[in-house]
Amino acid sequence: MDKVLRQDADRIISASLRAVLPDEAVGRALEEFVPGKGRTLLVAAGKAAWQMAKAAVEVLGRVDGGVVVTKYDHVKGEVPGVVCCEAGHPVPDENSFSATAKALALVEGLSKEDTVLFLLSGGGSALFEKPLLPGEELQDITKQLLACGADIVEMNTIRKRLSAVKGGRFAQACAPARVYSIVLSDILGDPLDMIASGPAYPDSSTCGQARAIAEKYGLRLSEQAVALLGRETPKELTNVTTRITGSVRELCAAAARECEALGYKPVLLTDRLCCEAREAGSFLASVLRTHGGKGEKLAFLAGGETVVHLTGNGLGGRNQELVLASAPGIEGLKAAVFSVGSDGTDGPTDAAGGYVDGDTMQALRDKGLDLFRILADNDAYHALEAVNGLIMTGPTGTNVNDVAVALLQG
Repeated sequence: MDKVLRQDADRIISASLRAVLPDEAVGRALEEFVPGKGRTLLVAAGKAAWQMAKAAVEVLGRVDGGVVVTKYDHVKGEVPGVVCCEAGHPVPDENSFSATAKALALVEGLSKEDTVLFLLSGGGSALFEKPLLPGEELQDITKQLLACGADIVEMNTIRKRLSAVKGGRFAQACAPARVYSIVLSDILGDPLDMIASGPAYPDSSTCGQARAIAEKYGLRLSEQAVALLGRETPKELTNVTTRITGSVRELCAAAARECEALGYKPVLLTDRLCCEAREAGSFLASVLRTHGGKGEKLAFLAGGETVVHLTGNGLGGRNQELVLASAPGIEGLKAAVFSVGSDGTDGPTDAAGGYVDGDTMQALRDKGLDLFRILADNDAYHALEAVNGLIMTGPTGTNVNDVAVALLQG
């Protein structure tokens, strides 16, 4: 492993994540917040929910009650006046359902003088859920969507119609109270109706689109689920004000600034990366191969969110698979590729992402590991673990997609 490149990677990752922590972003969004004459209640859902709620209560001083629902191991302490819950992600579980029931009970029977401060971040689709069909079937449909490589917009178009809180329905449950929604974006282009499946935003998707997605991926659905796909979602909400704060653009900009500070010339390729993880890794390796040997220190950045098509039973995540797929293309180069999820978790693992450089292929061979078998089994985690290529940050308290960086030292 190239120690200099790995140190540069760690510095870029650290600087990028610091720039997108929600504390300052929530504070900015609350500058325009004016509570009503009644109670102010807080509901926060998503991977960054605890951090966002903590920041909001610190700014406001107090709330009259609240519920946080976030991913397991993401609650880092008490938030005054708020009940903090942890639940399943990326597949909802019974704790998702019970925590959401607490939030719905909190906002029941409100008046137009009351205000609900709704803090939303990525991951909310699984964490914030009251299913309109048996929970086991919802879990099965979620697993089907994850396994077939559906993108986040396709997944949320389906999930909205199977839920009592998604697609604007949570805002309806709060009415006539006013909802002030602060959103940390994890979807390319920041479509507010798709982030965490838009619990407090009018839905732009249609039943026809939902049925087309189900047909495209051959989803196994009960008669009840098929009927729900034909049930339209709210198209207008009059009690909601929404402020979006934080996105993958900010993540990429922070990474570029740190690359420049380290002497690299940063080149932003895209902040809307949305393809197969392996294809993205192969592409970044090709870019490095094209520019290698010219004496320039370059950094190519790509922000977004790739997908993994499951073909095996291994352990990994999209960022780990992306970097591992780039390893053959950069063998022998003074180069590295690394990719991280801003929330600190990549797929069902404890890693935030992965790192490879020009020495990784030989290191894998020395361990007796066959890269192509590893990729076929989707087992990037164990391969990267064997060559010290895992990136571990722990939960970060934010969630604004992923950033992949390809470094070239000349």
